[in-house]
Amino acid sequence: MSKSLNEGQEFSYLVKVGHVSHNPVQVHVEADERERLGLAEIWHVEAVNRLAADLQIARWKKDGVRIKGQVSGEIVQSCVVTLDPVVSRIDQEIDQIFVPEGSKLARIVLDGAGEMVLDPDGPDLPETFVGDTIDAGALIAELAALDIDPYPKKEGVRFSGHIESEPEEDAKPSPFAALKDWKKD
Repeated sequence: MSKSLNEGQEFSYLVKVGHVSHNPVQVHVEADERERLGLAEIWHVEAVNRLAADLQIARWKKDGVRIKGQVSGEIVQSCVVTLDPVVSRIDQEIDQIFVPEGSKLARIVLDGAGEMVLDPDGPDLPETFVGDTIDAGALIAELAALDIDPYPKKEGVRFSGHIESEPEEDAKPSPFAALKDWKKD
């Protein structure tokens, strides 16, 4: 397993599939300052103070890889009401299986009518990878992004002072208003 930055990826941790054994390996991954700045720009947040993951990486079945663990972090966003900085925590669990592209384990199960069979309580479908590497950093960043509150509010702040306009102020004249007095002779 090696760490390097993929072109186009703000946060990357490459896992060489050929080096993964059936015995789980514990890995701690943490974004450096440059990676955090790139993620803040992509996520449209003020700052990413911390992004880290503790992972367990192991072989899954014959040629797959399973990545389990915990993603944690801290970001700073602007309050949607006051624009003051709001610190938010990121806390996501990872349990993802990767299989090579074209693997029969990645095929979608269909019923007799051609409908896709999904178990909402079952595991997610495996992700596929091409070549001999999986980017666990991209997975970490994706899961962290899902935990970002799109409308952060400072604690105790509420929307107030909102005034609705009167309906007649917003009403546009009907295009048929000019015809209301028109009569057919």
